[in-house]
Amino acid sequence: MTTRLPSWTQTIRFRLTLTYSAVLIALSALLLGGVYFALSALLDAKPLDPITVNKVYRGADGELKVKPNVVIQAAEISSIESAVNHQTLQTLRNYSAAGMGALFIVSLGTGWWLSGRALRPVRRITATAQEITATDLSRRIALEGPRDELRNLADTVDDMLERLESAFVAQRQLVDDASHELRNPLAVIQANVDAVLAHDDTPSEDRAQATAIVARAIQRMTRLVEDLLASARRSSPAFVDADVDLASIAGEAAEEYALLAADRELHLVRRLSPGPTAAGDASALRRAVDNLLSNAVRLARGGSELVLAVGSRNGWAWIAVRDEGPGIAEDDADRVFDRFFRSGARQSPATVQSTGQRRAGLGLAIVRQIVESHGGTVTLHSELGVGSTFILWLPERSLTNTTRRTPTPPNEDPLGPRP
Repeated sequence: MTTRLPSWTQTIRFRLTLTYSAVLIALSALLLGGVYFALSALLDAKPLDPITVNKVYRGADGELKVKPNVVIQAAEISSIESAVNHQTLQTLRNYSAAGMGALFIVSLGTGWWLSGRALRPVRRITATAQEITATDLSRRIALEGPRDELRNLADTVDDMLERLESAFVAQRQLVDDASHELRNPLAVIQANVDAVLAHDDTPSEDRAQATAIVARAIQRMTRLVEDLLASARRSSPAFVDADVDLASIAGEAAEEYALLAADRELHLVRRLSPGPTAAGDASALRRAVDNLLSNAVRLARGGSELVLAVGSRNGWAWIAVRDEGPGIAEDDADRVFDRFFRSGARQSPATVQSTGQRRAGLGLAIVRQIVESHGGTVTLHSELGVGSTFILWLPERSLTNTTRRTPTPPNEDPLGPRP
């Protein structure tokens, strides 16, 4: 049966302690040994070899006399000096050996304490790593102190955790964004299939139109997946810099969402003024319009009016979507474009009642990301119980436009007051 050593004897702390003690004892032995052998070479050290002689004394007359029957040990002065040196070296050797033993014991305790202090940051790194879970990467070591090797190690681990957390957040964001964004073109495809392509008696013109709409939706889904993957990797989407006819992309969006609006008995009004042009990616801007239309169709009251308009003002081209939905509270207006923002005011009572919760909005956050990447901004004009108007403001690049562009887009609603 193999005897296993205690676990603490296999730690780095124990090995460091032995190393400290061994080095200290070795250096001390070299020092004391060198001193001892140097003194041995310099001093005449020999044991005393006395002789036996009769004891003498000085008599009253001043003469030396021998005391009978009394003997003493005698030696020469040089022999006595050699004997003293020999005894001194023996004492030095004995005390050095005792001191080395005591020093070894003290060095073990001191080495254990010093190695514990030196390895304290490592224990902190280990404890932090053990507290990290797959769903919580927010823990950081945040080691303070001098910028030594252990501090650099802790900072490196913190940077690695930061990158890992960002990667996991991007992964979760990808799943959430994909599930939300893919729903829009899938709904368009489903609506056209159910309303047109699923019926054998559908006119060929309607079938061709629905087929084209489905094909464009599939293309948008493909481009959407590519952009979401790029966004998840924290790289900028490869937007194509070209002149985009805003009236054209708004008209295509209105055409595709017409069936969805009709299913909810919404009256879709189009006010598409020709001319406004912006520089950017037509697919990305189309996706922003789709998100606004999707929210409007989903949240507007059945039988109400839905307005999609395009125009320009003060050098800024704009696309506006107005609905007659529940509206957004003033306190939520600045936060409605945040990812995962939850607003009860933006949900219809039926939706809240059926789901038991208020859905988190991702579409508006992506709208803002797309518009801001094109140098524009998104504004909101909303009133609870009346409806909301979302406006995409983009720098106009129309060749016929000579109006000096203002530093910021106008703050008013380009559609004017509600009737």
